[in-house]
Amino acid sequence: MHVTGPLSSRWTGYLGLLSALSAAFAPAVAVKEHDFKKCHQSGFCHRNRAFADHALGSTGWESPYHVDASSGSFHDGQYQAVILKTINDGAETVRLPLTISFHESGTARVTVDEEKRQKGEIELRHESKARKERYNGAEEWVVVGGTTLDKEAKVGYEDKTQVTVKYGPASKFEATIKLSPFSIDFKRDGHSQVRFNDQGLLNVEHWRPKIEQPEPEKAEGESAEESQESPVIQTEEQPQGEDQSTWWDETFGGNTDSKPRGPESIGLDISFVGFEHVFGIPSHASSLSLKQTRGGEGNYEEPYRMYNADVFEYILDSPMTLYGAIPLMQAHRKDSSAGVFWLNAAETWVDITKAKETKNPLSLGSSKARTNTHTHWFSESGLLDVFVFLGPTPQDLTAQYGELTGTTAMPQEFALGHHQCRWNYVSDDDVKDVDRKMDKARLPYDVIWLDIEYTDEKKYFTWDKHSFTDPVGMGEQLDEHGRNLVVIIDPHIKNVANYDVVAELKAQELGVQDKKGNLFEGWCWPGSSHWIDAFSPKAREWWASLFRYDRFVGTLPNTHIWNDMNEPSVFNGPETTMPKDNLHAGGWEHRDVHNLNGMTFHNATYHALVTRREGEADRRPFVLTRSFFAGSQRVGAMWTGDNQAAWDHLQVSIPMILSQGISGFPFSGADVGGFFGNPDKDLLTRWYQAGAFYPFFRAHAHIDARRREPYLIGEPYTTIIGAALRLRYSLLPSWYTAFRHAHLDGTPIIKPLFYTHPASESSLAIDDQFFLGTTGLLSKPVTSPGQTTVDIFIPDSEIYYDYFTYSIPPTAKGKHVTLDAPLESIPLLMRGGHVFARRDIPRRSSALMRWDPYTLVVAAPRKATDTAEGDLYVDDGDSFEYQQGQYIHRRFLFDGAAGSLTSTDYNGREATSEKEEGEWLSKMRSVNVDKIVVVGVPGSWKGKTSVKVESEGRTWEARVEVTPAEGRRAGFAVVRKVGVPVGGDWRVVF
Repeated sequence: MHVTGPLSSRWTGYLGLLSALSAAFAPAVAVKEHDFKKCHQSGFCHRNRAFADHALGSTGWESPYHVDASSGSFHDGQYQAVILKTINDGAETVRLPLTISFHESGTARVTVDEEKRQKGEIELRHESKARKERYNGAEEWVVVGGTTLDKEAKVGYEDKTQVTVKYGPASKFEATIKLSPFSIDFKRDGHSQVRFNDQGLLNVEHWRPKIEQPEPEKAEGESAEESQESPVIQTEEQPQGEDQSTWWDETFGGNTDSKPRGPESIGLDISFVGFEHVFGIPSHASSLSLKQTRGGEGNYEEPYRMYNADVFEYILDSPMTLYGAIPLMQAHRKDSSAGVFWLNAAETWVDITKAKETKNPLSLGSSKARTNTHTHWFSESGLLDVFVFLGPTPQDLTAQYGELTGTTAMPQEFALGHHQCRWNYVSDDDVKDVDRKMDKARLPYDVIWLDIEYTDEKKYFTWDKHSFTDPVGMGEQLDEHGRNLVVIIDPHIKNVANYDVVAELKAQELGVQDKKGNLFEGWCWPGSSHWIDAFSPKAREWWASLFRYDRFVGTLPNTHIWNDMNEPSVFNGPETTMPKDNLHAGGWEHRDVHNLNGMTFHNATYHALVTRREGEADRRPFVLTRSFFAGSQRVGAMWTGDNQAAWDHLQVSIPMILSQGISGFPFSGADVGGFFGNPDKDLLTRWYQAGAFYPFFRAHAHIDARRREPYLIGEPYTTIIGAALRLRYSLLPSWYTAFRHAHLDGTPIIKPLFYTHPASESSLAIDDQFFLGTTGLLSKPVTSPGQTTVDIFIPDSEIYYDYFTYSIPPTAKGKHVTLDAPLESIPLLMRGGHVFARRDIPRRSSALMRWDPYTLVVAAPRKATDTAEGDLYVDDGDSFEYQQGQYIHRRFLFDGAAGSLTSTDYNGREATSEKEEGEWLSKMRSVNVDKIVVVGVPGSWKGKTSVKVESEGRTWEARVEVTPAEGRRAGFAVVRKVGVPVGGDWRVVF
């Protein structure tokens, strides 16, 4: 849901009129790129790019950063020293404390600070109340583990020019720290993987007092804003030989940013040695494999930008910033992976270039020159703080990053179902009517959502007294059907009389302040608004009190929350967000913490929901966020924001969601159908089919879009969409199991091919198909109009079966196979060698499936004597009792040679005694595996009519029906009424 563009301050009084006009012309509305900065309009970005141009274009360039050898020391896995930055032609130096930490987890961390700022020995301009230090609080919000120092790390070599440290498992990692000029070469098994300052682009803008200079002359007719927005690199004859036009103040879009600390950006080049593909740094509407950013055919001209902003109807194939940022980048090549995490919450840009490595003609081996990917990172303020991951597998990277920043929250099971939303359902009767009609059309769903119009004049924690007269009755009807309600709560609080929430925020000083220390006022949906400062512990405590049932009257335990506009979106602010010189708790400027802002609000809401009522702390909350940062995965889900009802937006949703998954935030989705506009029936149908494979599956629409609940679409579309929904619900056990793995070790829920097949070089750039969890299910959504076939890339030599027909496509390793995909068809293959679970009884919601029996599907491997494996995780889907062992996690093994399928505890746990069982686990004793389907059975099974079942000391026979192979269709067997407990050990012998 969102704005129709940033408004200058003189127009804010006409917000209501503009909203009405924008609604009338909604199809023509699109993001205005000129409302958001390009690199040349961002002072520090322009300066760092110019610095790179100078360094890379100068013969004999040498970085001015050198480690003072006498300052260096190594103790208990940590190297500390001081980097000296030479300035004024070498006449002076700036002291930059350096810490390089080596962790037991196998990661390394490089931190560079600035001594003068660290000690507070600087002067602030404009009588600012801001802190003097570089911002050092990101770790408090982001890092939750993985930083225990590796006391086994040791110095392997040291002289006056370098120090080499061996660290990590079996000391197979190595960091060579070159002292003059400063650089670091990170190696694995003796081979370089990642290099810092290899190109000499380290740049720490040190503090210096402002020396007043005469105003620069302006060209005739040029405004001061124009001269600042198009800075020109000054010559050596000008003061200090540097461009100072944006050091002290910077203007954009009619807003001036005062900079009380002066220039303070940090920059560093990071090279991935021998890697041609890099991934990550979401969110951008771009390909999964990141593009080069210095021009050239097919490349971008602009760096990738990370500055969380309300970018409605975003453009595609662009490095432009979006709503959230995770500054994690991974590099992958055949059988090798490495990554870096740039821990900085300020505005950040990343340039990417690729170059063939110059090969030494005297060297032996392959004559093929390797490609190096060079990245250049620069942030406006804060510490230089970078973590290095050396793999060697994609799984190693996600596990180490998950240990560092936390893994995805284990969601309530309903959250994996189908969510129905629009801006807005107009009344409680409207909500109940949609609920009834979904049932009548046999369309399963779990959640219905309310956008901002449910409130009393955009005052959060209230209900519109004319349209939502009985919110309790509405919630109770949903609860009777096993369904939930999500309502929107944004961080802007309406500034109006007789509104207790804003009165408390003012009285207790819980809001964000402007640069003078006064309560900041801006404009958003309610008009004049104030913003809660969720960096403040006191504000978070107050925020939690607002969600209590006796305070937010009308909400029930099945009411959950949607946090929107939390970049934050400020309609009359610079780039539709908050001024950078605003102040947060602790005296930090907004520029320091901008990308963290949405996460702090998301976090505050999550913790508020677990304290709504005494005794309810054991219920898992569901909170959706639009803005996010590294660590946001610990408290909820995200979606890709205000997309359009267009085929290309459907297409880009796949790489965007895959990028989220490999970057540690897999609980992600895109608005099914597109937020803006009216999808045609084919597009809407294909989007539901794709959305059935989003980890977060929500249909959503703009207030001006036509109603498009699937029962309104008409036949055959409603039936086709219904089939996609039922497919999602039948596979919920496997989705939930995938979330369990994500929760345990950061594994993506839907996985790109480079993740599942790291040895397949041809798979690295493929971003339109993916595997689901551990199921072996390979999905390739149809994303083009009129498309009736798809070409699926096959990354290995295993056998694949069509999920619906069991036909075997003529696959070949490293080749594409063409599948028929008429509108009613979802292209979905099963990879041989896997076992997965589903539930086959159609239900209206996930809650009504809770005690249903399970079906196990075995996709037999190509070689009849090989094995197939899989697992199933089950808990009560609601509480935190799984943390006390109240769960079932089974491992399934199909042994082709023995002709058997077994179930054992996934973790090798002993069976839980009845005394140790909670209520849910006790009730699960009666839930069985009712059916087993084996696809790809050998011809020798023909004629079988029964199988032997062994469980809990008993043996019996179950009926089996074997259908022999015919043509391209594989033979398959169906065992019915198996009757083994889903939580017990058992064996079926075929």
